[in-house]
Amino acid sequence: MYRLAKESDIPYSSLNNVFLRNTCPTIPTLEKICAGLGISLSEFFSFCENPLHSDKLTAREEELLNAYRLLSVQDKALIEAYLDGLCKTLKRQKDSIHEETNEKQKKTKGRPKQKKQI
Repeated sequence: MYRLAKESDIPYSSLNNVFLRNTCPTIPTLEKICAGLGISLSEFFSFCENPLHSDKLTAREEELLNAYRLLSVQDKALIEAYLDGLCKTLKRQKDSIHEETNEKQKKTKGRPKQKKQI
């Protein structure tokens, strides 16, 4: 928050009050906060309409997350159960590969190094 106060040219105590006391900032204060964050006021307010928009998400990921929001509670539970199962399977596969790699490394450490013949 200190950095945001510096970037926004707002006293730290004022910015702290906005967050801790849930006070409503004025439009000029919001403009300064947005400037400090490197976004426009329209981008700030569009977050309410599309909170999942992120430069870190691909268009397909955003599409999937937005589709998830439209599902019924039962369908969401099914998707979550499927993902949990899929993640556990992937973790088991990853752990198995890691164990195999460790075993190979242990075996090669115990062998004497062979000199290359020319």
